[in-house]
Amino acid sequence: MRTSSIGSWFAVLATAVLATVTAAATPGGAPMTEAVARGHTQLRLAAAPAARRAAPARAQVAIIIDDLGEQQHAGLRAIALPGPVAVAFLPGARFTPAQAGLAHRQGKEVLLHLPLQPGGEARAHPTALRAASAEQMREYFRAALDAVPHAAGVNNHQGSLATQLAEPMDWLMREVARRPGLYFVDSRTSSLSVAFRAARRHGVPSAERRVFLDAHRGEGAVRAALEELVIKALRDERALAIGHPYPETLKVLGEELPKLARYGVRLVAPSELIARQSGPRGPTPRLKLSPALTLATGAAIPAATSAQTP
Repeated sequence: MRTSSIGSWFAVLATAVLATVTAAATPGGAPMTEAVARGHTQLRLAAAPAARRAAPARAQVAIIIDDLGEQQHAGLRAIALPGPVAVAFLPGARFTPAQAGLAHRQGKEVLLHLPLQPGGEARAHPTALRAASAEQMREYFRAALDAVPHAAGVNNHQGSLATQLAEPMDWLMREVARRPGLYFVDSRTSSLSVAFRAARRHGVPSAERRVFLDAHRGEGAVRAALEELVIKALRDERALAIGHPYPETLKVLGEELPKLARYGVRLVAPSELIARQSGPRGPTPRLKLSPALTLATGAAIPAATSAQTP
């Protein structure tokens, strides 16, 4: 595997985090020198041998693959990824019912990938709702949830405008809260999103996206984002990432997910990560991470309120 080029900030962070976390996690407290490339202090996801695995893994990561239901082959590849990778399906998409059922039978956590109103000049998803009332949001959410079998959670598709608006988010979270066990993940398509806070205010189990795995396309970019996810999980004990069914994303995840335990990181379903959030947390190193990845979005476009099949 070729080492990804991710800059000097990552070299410093990897050294600090690995010194803090892996020394205690590896047998005898020995430093994980195998994770240091020749002359370079940068984390390499394939570098640590199996004998150096942390046991048990304390840090947790959860990964959601979005935008499923519209492509048959990509959807099947996402469902086949190793471990409890969650899968989020668009309501009304052609392959959503069958693939959501398949994912559920294979033990994957299924989410409703709920289209919400974007901002700027972005084209809204055909089923996105420009909610004008609590009643409209209630009917829209119920129809969307019914269209995705076995949904255990909800995360937003687009929504860079809608998730900034307090009233629509209160309407939405009120509906989610009426379904015990259903959780919400804020995809954070806007840095100004209030969706996570609204979910917590309504008592909805919830989490925020920390990393986009493929905000930039290409295997090298995905590997770098996955490394960023590992660093954040080692620092904060948990971190959630979102990716998309791009060929390079699925390829990198298929190769690297089985290796995460070697770094004291355990892949879990979003529901498990969310359930642990309220538990006790130990001290973590004070580190300055790279700027948060962002997803380009644009202005709201009025859209149909009923689900449509492509």
